[in-house]
Formats: sequence, structure tokens, C-alpha cells
Amino acid sequence: MELQTLINAIKERPDFDQAGMILAHNGVVRGTSRDGRSVSGLQVRVDHGRLADIIEKRRRSPGILDIRVWIRENEELKVGDDVMFLVVAGDIREHVIETLETTLNEIKSTVTSKTEFFLADQP
Repeated sequence: MELQTLINAIKERPDFDQAGMILAHNGVVRGTSRDGRSVSGLQVRVDHGRLADIIEKRRRSPGILDIRVWIRENEELKVGDDVMFLVVAGDIREHVIETLETTLNEIKSTVTSKTEFFLADQP
């Protein structure tokens, strides 16, 4: 999946003239865990039902035209690989930024779970 593909799908909407902003998040595999250990990669699992609920709810946020999400799941990803694209389109900056942040936080806390793989020389 390409980030531009998600953006183009939003731009093809007949009501796209209502959009004043498209904001995108591109999550990638980081080389270190939150606790500082060196990571060789990770694997992500997705609760698709919960994801659909969140997207449906957030699409009803004030000023939001569309939200698109792609998450790379059930495969071993290496450092630098794309993990998730989240694209939010809406009328004004304040609506779009707030919705992207809220949606991203909900996805990370209730939709995805990950297994990190650490370099062998780590304790």
C-alpha cells in the first residue's frame, strides 16, 4: 500500500471540495524500544472490528470528511518498514489535527498489539 493511494481515494470523493486539509501519519518500525533496547523488528496484530468502530465514530467528528487507515499486520517487519498509514481529511486545521491525534491514540491503545523482536546481543 502507498500513502498516496489513500490520499487519492479521498481526493476522488465527489464532496472533496469541502476539504481544506489532509493530514497523514506514517508509522514506521523504530530501531529502539521505548525502554531503549535495540529492536530488529516487530509484528502487529489488528482488531478489525474495533478499528471499524473507531473509524466510523471519528468520521462523524465535526468537520471531518473522511478517514483512511492501512495497517501492515501478521508479518515480521524490520526496522524502517512502514507499519501504519492514517489519513484524515476535513474542513479546517483544528478539526483535522484533533481527529488525527484522537484516532491515532485510540488505534494504538485499543486496536493494535505488537510483538517486538530484539537483537540477539541484548540482555
